[in-house]
Parts: sequence; structure tokens; C-alpha cells
Amino acid sequence: MSYAIDTLEHMFEHKQVSSASAHAFSATAEAFSSEFSGREQPSNEPSNSVPSVRATSDRVAELQFRISQMQSRSLNTKLIPTHPAIGQLLPGGGLQQGTVYSIDKSMMLLMALLAPPSAAGSWCAVIGVPEFGLEAAARLGVNLERLVLVPHPGDQWLAVTAAIADVIDLVVARPPSRASDSAVARLASRLRQRKSTLLMMGSWPQSEAMVSLGESRWHGIGAGHGHLAAREVTVTVTSKSAARPRSARLWLPDSSETIRSYRDHETAKPDLTVLPDLVALPDRSAPPDRTAVPQRVSA
Repeated sequence: MSYAIDTLEHMFEHKQVSSASAHAFSATAEAFSSEFSGREQPSNEPSNSVPSVRATSDRVAELQFRISQMQSRSLNTKLIPTHPAIGQLLPGGGLQQGTVYSIDKSMMLLMALLAPPSAAGSWCAVIGVPEFGLEAAARLGVNLERLVLVPHPGDQWLAVTAAIADVIDLVVARPPSRASDSAVARLASRLRQRKSTLLMMGSWPQSEAMVSLGESRWHGIGAGHGHLAAREVTVTVTSKSAARPRSARLWLPDSSETIRSYRDHETAKPDLTVLPDLVALPDRSAPPDRTAVPQRVSA
């Protein structure tokens, strides 16, 4: 049992497994299994081994505490820029590095998540989304000079995604097919190692949270006049760490093309654009008026 504990401590201190510890760990695997299953193993140690068991338990508790501390620090310090209106709904207050998120199939929501890290200097990549609008993304704040597009990755989309995640901070991908559990696990491990964030369009196993759109209302169209000026939506985040989904009302965007929270006291409908009155034009299709004009007759 002590050999296994020494192996774990060696991993913590030196971030590798020594050959001696690896052999010792393999030799004590059966002891681990029997301990957690409640079976007793023959031993030549004297019956008064209670202090040693207690010391081992204390060392295990210490390692568990160190693991929890490392996890807590990583969750608190590995955040990428996220719009405050959406970040308040996400676990940890924003998008975390080395994590996968599922995104509803809304291009506007996707661009709203890409804009803050792109404006802060991060490189972004969009894989398998050929209809991604560059002009719309630029108007929402995405820096096109630090944007990589792979519209058609083909059958090797997962390998392409993993390779790009090695060098890009924020990656967007739309899986054309279901990936195997082993491939999903390898990709998650690679993201954690490279500290890259992956936004998957649609559901994805092992995602930290699902960000989706609910009720949506467009404003700007009046009684036969005006144009689309603003969109009011409900953004909902469903995560594994929260007991229930969290939702908020947002302008996506408002009449000034800004993404922000919806305030209850503000007018629901933005100002309409009034078109000028139409001027009636003469009907040129009607035949010309040929009424005879009386002529003066001289005497």
C-alpha cells in the first residue's frame, strides 16, 4: 500500500513515474483492489498494524486535499474573456480554458461568444461551418485578422480540430458525425493539456455546459413600415455543476448593434425608422386625353 502512495507522491513532485515506482505500483495493485472491496489479504505483519493503516489513511487524505486545491486553482484562474451578460450564467463566471461547451445552433450566439476573446487578442478558429458570416462577425467585434476558417474539414474533422487546438486559443467546430468515446476522451485530454477552449455546435459528450437560445423577439417592424432593428432573446445555460438551468434576457443585438442585458425598465421596442410619405405618381398606362378643344372661328 505504501508503494502506491509513494508513486502518487512522486507523480505530484516530479510530474513523472519512476521505473521503480511503476513496478511497485503494479505489485501492489491487488492490495488496492482488496482494500476497496473489503477482502483481507494474508500478511506477515503483526496484528498491531492499526497505526500504520491510520498513517496511510492520513497520507491519502493529504493527497486528496492537494488534488482539490489544484482543481480549485485551475478553475479560478483559467478564464478567457466572456461577455458579462453571458458569463454570469456560466460555471465559474465565464468560459474556462481546457474545457468543452455545447452551443445551440445560433450563429449570432456563437459570434457573441467569439467577440470578447478575439477583441482581447486571442486567435479563434471555426471548423466545419461554411455559412459563418465574416461581415456579421466583424460588426459584432470579431477580429478577422486573427480568425482561421476551415469550412470543409472532411472525414478527418476530429483530427483537424485536435491539431488546430494545439495552437489556437478558442476553437469552434460542428461535428458532422458522432465520435467514439475514446476519441472524445483523447480530445478532452488534449484540450486540457493545451489549455484551449472548444465550442461544439450541438450536443457533445463531456461538455461543461450547454448554452442555448429560448424565446426570441425581433423589433423594428411596424404596421407595414420599418426594418429589423433589434432582437430580444433568452439565453439559457444548463451545466453539470448547477442544480437547475440559469437564464437571462439579452439584446442580441439592440438597435445600436450592441450585445447587452435587457433591463426591465427600458422600452421593449426600439425606436422605429419612419419612412417618408409616398407621393402618388400619375398613371402612365392610361391612354392620353383626346377630348376635342373648340376652335375659334374668325368672321
